[in-house]
Formats: sequence, C-alpha cells, structure tokens
Amino acid sequence: MSQLKDELIEKLENRKAKLGVVGLGYVGLPLAVEKAKAGYQVIGFDVQDKKVKSVNEGVNYIGDIVDSDLERLVKEGKLKATTDFSFVKDVDAVSICVPTPLDLYKQPDISYVVNSTKSVAKYLHRGMLVVLESTTYPGTTEEVLKPILEEGGLKCGKDFFLAFSPERVDPGNKYYKTKNTPKVVGGCTPECTDVAAALYRNILESEIYTVSCPAVAEMEKILENTFRNINIGLANEMAVLCKRMGIDIWEVIDAAKTKPYGFMAFYPGPGLGGHCIPLDPFYLSWKAKEYDYHTKLIETSGEINDFMPEFVVDNAMKLLNEHKKAMNGAKVLLLGAAYKKDIDDLRESPVLKIMDHLKKNGAEIFVDDPFIPEFKHGGKVYKTINWKDEIDDSDIVIITTDHSCYDYETIVDRAKIVYDTRNATKDVKNNRDKIHKL
Repeated sequence: MSQLKDELIEKLENRKAKLGVVGLGYVGLPLAVEKAKAGYQVIGFDVQDKKVKSVNEGVNYIGDIVDSDLERLVKEGKLKATTDFSFVKDVDAVSICVPTPLDLYKQPDISYVVNSTKSVAKYLHRGMLVVLESTTYPGTTEEVLKPILEEGGLKCGKDFFLAFSPERVDPGNKYYKTKNTPKVVGGCTPECTDVAAALYRNILESEIYTVSCPAVAEMEKILENTFRNINIGLANEMAVLCKRMGIDIWEVIDAAKTKPYGFMAFYPGPGLGGHCIPLDPFYLSWKAKEYDYHTKLIETSGEINDFMPEFVVDNAMKLLNEHKKAMNGAKVLLLGAAYKKDIDDLRESPVLKIMDHLKKNGAEIFVDDPFIPEFKHGGKVYKTINWKDEIDDSDIVIITTDHSCYDYETIVDRAKIVYDTRNATKDVKNNRDKIHKL
C-alpha cells in the first residue's frame, strides 16, 4: 500500500493525475473548477443532461464561479462533463458531492450517495482515491461506502484509498470560497488520510486539517451546522419574546456584541434556509437514536426555527388588522425569495413556507427577487415581479430577504406598511412609523 500511496501522491504533485467529481451542483462544480485551475485534467459526472450540457458549453449556472474561468477551462480541455460513469475508470481520484436531503419524516435520504458510490464501484481500480464530501451522519463513509466499494474484491487500505472531507460552501460569501476555506480530511487508514490530504494541498490555498478517521470528520461537519442552528434558534426565540415585551431584538444584539469575549452575534429571521443548517442537525438526531440518545436541544431549536414563518405571517395579520384590513383578500408583496441575501439559491427558503401560510389565509401574493426570475413551488410556477410595479397597490410589504440592491428608502416611502424580518431598514431615516421589525 505504501507504494500505491507514493505513486498517487507523486502523480498529484506533478499534475499527472486525472481527477473526477460526481455531482455538479453548488459543491461539485466549484470544486471541479478549482481542480482544473490547479492544472489537472478533470471529468465532472452528473445524471442531469442539462448540467452536463451547460458545463461542456462553458455556460456557468453557479453564482460563486467566475463565468470566464469555466469557459476558459472548458476551451482549454481541462474540464469536461459527462453522464457516462464508465469514464471513472480513467480517473485517479474522485470526489462525491451529491445532495443528502431529508425525507418527509426528517430522516436521512442517502440514496444519492449510495447510487453514486455504486456507479463509482463498477469502475474502481487499484491505487484510486475516493473522497465523500456530501454532508451526512457519522459512520456513512465506513458503514455504507466502504462495503459497496469492496464488493468487487478490492480492499480499502490495501488496494484503494477512501476518505471523508466535508464540503464547506457558503453561497454568496464575498471572501471565503472553495479555494481558501480550510479543509478537514479523515481517511479510513493513515495512508488514506495522507493521500486525500495531498489531493487538497495541491488544489487549495487553505489549511488542510487531518483527523483520525472519517467519523470524526463527519461529526465535525454536523457540529458546525448544529452550532449555527441552535444559536439561530436562540436568537429567534429571543425575537419572539422581545416582540411580546416591546423590545427591539436588533438593538439588544447590537448592544450584546460590544462584549469582546464570551458572546458571538447570531441574528433572528423569517426561518432557516439553505442546503445545510435546516437539514444537517437532523442527521445527528436520527443517528443518535441508534445509541439510545435523544438530542433534545437540537430538536427544540429545529422546532423554534420551523415556527418562524408562521410567526411572521401572524404578525403580518396583526399589522393589517391595526389598519382595519383582513389578511383574506389582502395584497401582500414579498421582497426576496432566496434563503439569504444576494444569491439565487431557493433551497429550503423560509419564504416558501411564508407563502404557504399566506395562501392558507387567503392573501394575494406577489414576490420580487432580482436574482430569481421564476421558481416552482407547490406545483405552481411563480414569476417574480418588479416591486416598483406593485408596491403602491400592496396592503403590506414583507422584507423576507435583505438583498443589497433594494432601495429601502424608496420602498418605505411608497409602502403602506413595511414588515422587516431582516433589519434591512435599519439605516432608513424617513417614515420610520411605517416600519415594523421582527
């Protein structure tokens, strides 16, 4: 195994290794681009013809990738995409970056991981490295991937290398991208860890932090997002209480964060969104039951965060009532559909739940989002509008996503009622009597 390790590390260092990425979404495509930019020949694998066609035409569909980078790498022949997994036989290392959603009962759905691993296993060869990057419960790499990959007769730690290295992607982050975010790596054996670490050291500019086994790396990723989930839950619970007490939660947080130690600011909002924070803690809750442990704090914070869209709509109803207007038949303008500012990502957006609650209460809904021209929800296609065309006739404007491009001064000036769930209007000077905050 030592010889195989040395051979692969040498190929990685002299850029003779050919690399693969399975899953060309928010995690996989940026990683594939970074691998190609580092000088490697890269093959991207995906089951969706549309994504494969876009990549091969040099057409970017991920916000955190520079369009010209993708176009150049494709033209230079450094990056290509395919739906044909038989090309796995040609790669020396492959990263699996596929979704890990929850099912209707908030239990892990690792079918994408399993199916991808089976596709890779058909073409696994000696000396090859497989790295799982998809967020999942502790034990997945060794309990699920390893047996599948060994079905063909090759043995992990003897014939091939296997590791887990959690993705750390923050869509819209202006500073931290795939290239410069520290990477955690845990292999099934020390040799597996060494090879996986060598892969990322030759691609990224960040620290590569190695841990003793895949389970540690899997758990640390869950801890990252559970930490955020719980602290956002605390901020949301404080917001609900402060609302009842007539206290401005945003002013409270601003005061608290002046303390230089022992406090980290987290902010309330209309609910949680994105591919990680609303989902990942439930992977741990599910796994914990196998060890006869109930993760009470995690599940409580999840309940609080899940309640926020309903809380937003309840408050909007009260504001309309104060203006002698019922929610039933009211024209409601939502500013923002994305789950956070300045991105086009709709995954798990709390705005979708807010829309559901508004619809149940008979509201007429209009959505503006400059980053999302249209989206599908509940079997219906929604085309976003320009707020300037609808704001004068709207009974209430709810700021659900605090996009930087919105002219909040004009919005407040023209709206009848503004319900700000993001503290986006904090710098608005005029007409503050129209503004009502979360």
